[in-house]
Amino acid sequence: MRRRRAAGTASAGYRDRQCQCQRGGTLMATQDCIAVINAGSSSIKFSLHALPDLTPLFTGKIDGLYRGAARFIARDAAGHTVGEHAWTTPLDHQAGMEYLIDFAESHLDGYRVCAVGHRIVHGGVDFSGPVPLDEAVLDRLTGLIPLAPLHLPHNLAPVRALTALRPGLLQVGCFDTAFHTAQPALAQAFALPQAITDLGVRRYGFHGLSYEYIAATLPLYDPALAGARVVAAHLGNGASMCAMQGGRSMASTMGFTAVDGLPMGTRCGALDPGVVIYLIEELGMTVESVQRMMYNESGLLGVSGVSSDMRVLEASSDPRAQLAIDLLVYRIGRELGSLAASLGGLDALVFSGGIGENSARLRAAVCRDAAWLGVELDPAANAAPPAGPARISLASSRVAVWLVPANEELMIARHTCDLLDPPLPESGEHP
Repeated sequence: MRRRRAAGTASAGYRDRQCQCQRGGTLMATQDCIAVINAGSSSIKFSLHALPDLTPLFTGKIDGLYRGAARFIARDAAGHTVGEHAWTTPLDHQAGMEYLIDFAESHLDGYRVCAVGHRIVHGGVDFSGPVPLDEAVLDRLTGLIPLAPLHLPHNLAPVRALTALRPGLLQVGCFDTAFHTAQPALAQAFALPQAITDLGVRRYGFHGLSYEYIAATLPLYDPALAGARVVAAHLGNGASMCAMQGGRSMASTMGFTAVDGLPMGTRCGALDPGVVIYLIEELGMTVESVQRMMYNESGLLGVSGVSSDMRVLEASSDPRAQLAIDLLVYRIGRELGSLAASLGGLDALVFSGGIGENSARLRAAVCRDAAWLGVELDPAANAAPPAGPARISLASSRVAVWLVPANEELMIARHTCDLLDPPLPESGEHP
């Protein structure tokens, strides 16, 4: 397999490279594009990126799969709607992917999809970087489903659908766990018997594609942070934090599953395992009902009883809504202290994800509580609408605070571009 680009390496070289695809012996350099697929249990999100510079062409999604009321929408790079459709009969992943391919081929004005990159939530201990998704790899990933039963089957469904629809089309798996595989062994270990650890029960960490993008992007805007001690907070409906040094993951709040760590939109976050035993033995809850509660009925929604949406909570006068916000801020502060300790100090704090990017109020509260670390927020910069990576701390702040909008799709497109045939030249070289 080709050598991977280091996670913390600056990515400006992508603008200086020319990606190529080889089909039928003909090199195509200007009319090919890469599709990025992020599939969940009831949705398929997609984006299309033109080669050679991965310029966004379209973004969109199909949601409501399997429910009999699926809807499709696509927008161009300017945000204009370029396609909409609704179904009255149930739609599965294969039919959804077939519709997306047909839409892409009829709306790309001469472009064609030469490769597809997929977000795969879990790669276990086997996959530490992006890989072509052939049958052998799919079989290995199928064996990992017990590690992520609520995610992996839906991640793999579009891969198999595309394999049937477009045999020979390059498909690349990009794993949310891969960025964290380089963590120190102690950061990955549970204090469990070795026989259990040997089964793969360990801390994996997630949101790795988002953190990898932050690690690659932050030094472009502040070169002094290239080797720095950074804590990044990806805060959205799924939320986690990651300690990084020199662009490498050192520790993370999510562990064996994506329900661990911070409270999230509907997920509880870290929970004493004794609570689970109590719910089953004393309250008579089934494993399925406990799982549903932890993943779908807890977090901001469970505490507030109002909503899992931060915008709704911030606009609500219900005291339970404020309690949910306060609890999230408190837990972020505790995790920040723990992660800073794992790094031996802190040079920068980064906010990302839907809540991290759009809630100035939450950022201000987190930074207020982090004043002991040397954080001094710039209120004006924090209040400005996000328009790209921006420093939002005062110049006097010992800890730089940054807002870096998440772009997992671009990270997947870059990894997919790396695995095209023929291979890319090294940075600075041209074919």
